[in-house]
Amino acid sequence: MKITDVKETIVSLAVGKPLSLPRLVEVELEGGMVERFPVNWEPVDPSRLEKPGSFIVEGTVEGDDYPNPLVPNRADPYVLKHTDGYYYFTGSVPEYDRLVLRRSRTIAGLSTAEEIVIWTKYEEGEMGNHIWAPELHRIDGKWYIYFAAGTAENKWAIRPYVLECEEADPLTGTWVEKGKIDLPVESFSLDMTTFDHKGQRYLAWAQIFEESCLYIALMDKPWSISGEPVKLSSPEYDWEIQMHRVNEGPAVLKRNGRLFMAYSASATDDRYCMGMLTADDTSDLLDPASWTKSKDPVFVSNEAASEYGPGHNSFTISEDGSADLLVYHARSYKEIIGDPLNDPNRHARVQRLLWKPDGTPFFGTPGWRLDSAGRKAKAKVTIE
Repeated sequence: MKITDVKETIVSLAVGKPLSLPRLVEVELEGGMVERFPVNWEPVDPSRLEKPGSFIVEGTVEGDDYPNPLVPNRADPYVLKHTDGYYYFTGSVPEYDRLVLRRSRTIAGLSTAEEIVIWTKYEEGEMGNHIWAPELHRIDGKWYIYFAAGTAENKWAIRPYVLECEEADPLTGTWVEKGKIDLPVESFSLDMTTFDHKGQRYLAWAQIFEESCLYIALMDKPWSISGEPVKLSSPEYDWEIQMHRVNEGPAVLKRNGRLFMAYSASATDDRYCMGMLTADDTSDLLDPASWTKSKDPVFVSNEAASEYGPGHNSFTISEDGSADLLVYHARSYKEIIGDPLNDPNRHARVQRLLWKPDGTPFFGTPGWRLDSAGRKAKAKVTIE
């Protein structure tokens, strides 16, 4: 992603006062997108601060530097930044047999943070197989994990379940099973996510009736819905029906007077990709007509970066709150032997989510990097 312009910084200070240049500068990227990025300023001779006058300080704009992959062998990644200052991470493990959590003060620190097993599958009956796609949420002062699971006898009898932890620390606290989320019609259901909007809590998920579609409903408790589910999206475009007809993995982001629901589509090989639904934040979210669907995918495989099948994302924010971040999984190779779900190398990754001038998100390409195009940050310093 090329830089097209860097806004000049203007600083004025009295003779003899220390110089403090901003850590972030406003950068314009191709496509007219504006973001703030860190800058590494050149050192300033202290003697220049001892007499009136003006001078220019140059600096190098620095792109984000997150580990890639962020967490190896963790698909369906979910990252939550909590008010305690920690980032919490969970995701599907290749064995599909347990739920795990880790935390860190920084995004990068999640790579090496200790992973804690907080729950394991049963040997028989419900929640005994294919433990899938967990999400961690904080609701009304308690922790909740939403996940999908099959039975020990039938791993494809996938249904949604909820765990609750009343203690402050979800890594050491006791998790209590709240049971299955009852839906009006039982069928293959997974990828539950929840969000609050204008004082009402919603649940969004994927469910199969011949094909995998996205549904939404109001919630009356963190483990139950009220009212009838509403279908928001069905696989219809070519990029949504590769090998399988799939819409799944909804993730909601509220910005700029709108709600954006990213989702994943098609088979879980290199054709896996992401689309997006958009609704005005004043609209009726239970009315399918309130949501507009992207005609083209918003995030697809990137051979140049060796990232294939990107999807099942979540959203979080940078440590200083200056940037939105996209968390997703992708493999580092295209060719897969056998069922893609049996391939363990879907790795959790993270990169900045950009914003277009019209206030909609720009996902870019998996593994994109900032290209300064030779442009420097400049600060005009005036000593008075």
